[in-house]
Amino acid sequence: MLTITAVIRAKKGQEETMRRALLAVADNVRLNEPNTLGFFVSQDPEDPCVFTTYERFVDQAAMDAHNNSEVVARFFGIAKPILDGDVVLVTAAELSAKA
Repeated sequence: MLTITAVIRAKKGQEETMRRALLAVADNVRLNEPNTLGFFVSQDPEDPCVFTTYERFVDQAAMDAHNNSEVVARFFGIAKPILDGDVVLVTAAELSAKA
């Protein structure tokens, strides 16, 4: 199992735009990516500009298909102008999970 954790910071006042863009990706994953086993989106309650995704893929091919998808490209088209700093990405092999 491969995972990606992304920490995304939106510019102040752009929280709702970022939220909608991330949830659009989540909807697409749910409907069209059977090999993406989990796609979680969180928003920090103390700093609503900070979002986190946790993504679980069956293999590298599934991760590549997701990352190279039209919906991810569309997300970054929306997100890039409203990002407050770089997206922090951690790609890893999952060691343990509670399913």
